[in-house]
Amino acid sequence: MRVDMPFRSPLRSTRRGSGKRVLRSAMLMTALSIVLGLAAPQSVPAQELPGATNVVPSGAAPGSAPEASSAASAESPSAMPADARRSTAAKSLPQDLSPWGMFRQADIVVKAVMIGLAFASLVTWTVWLAKAIELARAKRRLRRGISRIVSAASLREAEASLEAGNDTSAVLVQEAADELRVSAQVLNHTSATGVNERVTSRLSRVETEAGQRMTKGIGLLATIGATAPFVGLFGTVWGIMNSFIGISQSQTTNLAVVAPGIAEALLATALGLVAAIPAVIIYNVFARSITGYRRLLGDASAGIERLVSRELDFRRLPHSLSHAAE
Repeated sequence: MRVDMPFRSPLRSTRRGSGKRVLRSAMLMTALSIVLGLAAPQSVPAQELPGATNVVPSGAAPGSAPEASSAASAESPSAMPADARRSTAAKSLPQDLSPWGMFRQADIVVKAVMIGLAFASLVTWTVWLAKAIELARAKRRLRRGISRIVSAASLREAEASLEAGNDTSAVLVQEAADELRVSAQVLNHTSATGVNERVTSRLSRVETEAGQRMTKGIGLLATIGATAPFVGLFGTVWGIMNSFIGISQSQTTNLAVVAPGIAEALLATALGLVAAIPAVIIYNVFARSITGYRRLLGDASAGIERLVSRELDFRRLPHSLSHAAE
C-alpha cells in the first residue's frame, strides 16, 4: 500500500532556517548593546573636566560663547577651576597667624576689646602685687603690736611700748587712752560701764576703717572677674559676624578663607578668660586674707579692752590697795 507524503520544498526550509538565524542574531546584538550601555561610564559635563574647553552650542555665534563663559567665570568664583580657586584663596589668606599677627589684622572693634582686656589683666596683677605687700606688712605689724599689748600690765605701759609705732595696734591703744583721759573727771562718780562702752565704740570704728582701707582695690578684681568673659564674648561675636559677612561677599564656603577671621574673634574670648580667671582667684585669696586681718584686729581690741577694764577696777580700789596691787 503506498502512502503519499506531502511535498516539502527545500527552498522553503532554507528560508525558514535563515530567518531564525537572523532573528537570533538580532536579539543577541540587542542584548549586547544593552549590556554595554549599562556598563559604560556616564558622561562628565565639559565644565567639570580639568582641561575641558568651552563648548559652543549650535546656532550660536562662534565668538560669543567664550566671551560669555569668561565673563561668568570672572563674576562667580565658583565657576573658576579648582586650582585657580585654591591659588586665589591662598593669596587672600593672612601670612602671620600668630597672636600678634591676628591682633594686627583684626577689626577695630575687636582690637579695642583686646586692648581693654589686656589692660584689665595688667591691673589685676598690679593690684595683686601691691595688696599682697600691704597685707603682709600690716599683719606683721599687727601681730607685733598684739604681743606687746598682751605682755603689758597696764594701758599706760602698752601706750609707752607702742608710742613710736604708726600701725593699727598703736592707733587702737591711743584711742583707748584718749577716752580714759577725757573721762577722768567722772570716773570716780559713775560706774565703769559707760567708759567701757565708749572705748569699745572707738575701737570698733578704728577696726572698721582699717578693714575698709585694706579692701581698697579688691572690688576692682571682682568687677574684672565678672565682666571680662562677657567683654571677650562681645569681641568674639563681632568678629564672627564680620567673618560671615566676608563669606557672603566672597561667595565661597572654603574654610581656609574664613578661618583666620574666626581665629581672631576667638582670640578675644581667650583674652577675656586670661583676664577673668586670675582676677577671680586673686579676689578669693585676698578675701580670706582680709578676714584673717580683721580677726587680728579683733584680738588687739580685746586685749586693749581688758587693759582698760583692769585699770578702771584699780581706780575704784582704795589708794593703798591700788599701790599694793601694782
